[in-house]
Amino acid sequence: MSELFGTLSDGTEVHRWTLERAGTRVEVLTYGGIVRSVEVPDQAGRTVNVVLGFAGLDGYVGHPEPFLGALVGRYANRIAGARFELDGRVYALEANNGPNSLHGGSHGFDKRVWDAEPVADGVRLSRVSVHGEEGFPGRLEMSATYTLDASGALHIAYEAVTDAPTVVNPTNHSYFNLAGHYTGNAGGHRLRLAASRYTPVDTDLIPAGPSQDVAGSRFDFREAREVGSGYDHNFVLDKGVTRAPREVAELHDPASGRTLTVATTEPGLQLYTGDHLSEPFAPGDGIALETQHFPDSPNRPDFPSTVLRPGEVFRSETVYGFSAR
Repeated sequence: MSELFGTLSDGTEVHRWTLERAGTRVEVLTYGGIVRSVEVPDQAGRTVNVVLGFAGLDGYVGHPEPFLGALVGRYANRIAGARFELDGRVYALEANNGPNSLHGGSHGFDKRVWDAEPVADGVRLSRVSVHGEEGFPGRLEMSATYTLDASGALHIAYEAVTDAPTVVNPTNHSYFNLAGHYTGNAGGHRLRLAASRYTPVDTDLIPAGPSQDVAGSRFDFREAREVGSGYDHNFVLDKGVTRAPREVAELHDPASGRTLTVATTEPGLQLYTGDHLSEPFAPGDGIALETQHFPDSPNRPDFPSTVLRPGEVFRSETVYGFSAR
């Protein structure tokens, strides 16, 4: 189902698509590919929205920095110095996070209105990112397809082609609070990650040196434990890049019994505990589990490549499963 959600200052209409199946109800906006809400039941059958979001379009336009629920790109996470070299040419990007580029720039995918068309059990969003948009090379034809499967799990499948060499690394930036989106701090949720290594960072959250073993550190989530706070780090998933999504994370709220599982084809997961969230939310009110390639990969040949060339097809898929126990 599609309906008008609001109108931007230039008159562009933004629509809300509602998907519902097997007890899960999801709202997706054409503005920014935003997942506005995900309603799922707890162990007693009580249904609430478990992602942070705003009631109206003005909230998203007026509070862009948290990237609530957004489809971010072309490049999710940070690129050091807001520049990278590809095939001997240096590309300058917008420095919108100190000296670095973050989530594709200040007018990245999350600030664009996407075309939408219905597909079986969901909606397909698409747009063309022109050559030079936010400094990135190549005309990129990008789509993101949101569907619900028979179990009520939310699938987000990305696909892209380009007419010139470029870098691509999209993700969804939903903040989860399995107790409900206005219930306060989510730090008491329990998290398990299939990651034996993580990427250390400097004060600008740029990778600093090779990945490190999580053993004996606060980054060890191989056994489920409380998330706490103070995380904005990439975890190197043990499975690496895979053709089909494989489960890599589980987030559980002991109070409601709601459980989120995350499966992905991607090699990394950025855990962000929302420490800089602000009104109408507070620090720690939601937890982001961003499936993606590693930060600053275009400048790090030792990281899995994010380069896409003409004739190739970029594909990535992440699955968010919901249950209660």
